[in-house]
Amino acid sequence: MIRLWHRVGTFRAVAALSVLLAAVVAGLVIAGQQTQHETSADPVHAADAAALPQSSTFSSTPSATAAPGSAQAEAQTKAQDAASAAAAQAKAAEDEARRKAEEEASRNKARTTTSPTNSAPKYPVPSSCDVYTGNKKIGCAVLVGTGFGLDQMPCLEKLWQKESGWNHTAQNRSSGAYGIPQALPGSKMATVGADWKTNPETQIRWGLGYIKGRYKTPCAAWSHSQSTGWY
Repeated sequence: MIRLWHRVGTFRAVAALSVLLAAVVAGLVIAGQQTQHETSADPVHAADAAALPQSSTFSSTPSATAAPGSAQAEAQTKAQDAASAAAAQAKAAEDEARRKAEEEASRNKARTTTSPTNSAPKYPVPSSCDVYTGNKKIGCAVLVGTGFGLDQMPCLEKLWQKESGWNHTAQNRSSGAYGIPQALPGSKMATVGADWKTNPETQIRWGLGYIKGRYKTPCAAWSHSQSTGWY
């Protein structure tokens, strides 16, 4: 009887131990699964786990994903530098063009202000050519007939009064200049007429053509003559 109880007790002890071991094993399994779940759910732990080296051998070669990014950044930097250089060059060219335009405008303004070509007549304008006589009257008629205004006649009168006294046979002894406009040589006036030596109208037409081509107006020619002594 005692042996029977002893066997029963032993069996119960073994069974209890087996149950205890099973419980411990089950607990360890459950704890491992819970830990793995928490690690996966926690991004910090996951990042730390991902950062751990998978091998004891480390590569010194940059990752394949970093290379395209670096090349793209370098290309973008170069493009920005090129764009900045082009913009600077364009601005410099624009500034230079503006500077030249301002200088040209300033020169034009100065010419407009001081050029004898644009000087307004300083003398009373005659009412008509009838106020003149002789070669001056012929000169006034030719002046108006070639498109000049009567306001230019006082300047022309003074210019050729100084040059020849409106004498169509006047000749400069030292230079040989001839006629009312003092053409040098006088034979130049043959382009207007073969009678250039004797016809005052031929001389006047040639003289007005010369003035128009060189000075634009008789008043401009007279202003130049006052400044330099010749026209």
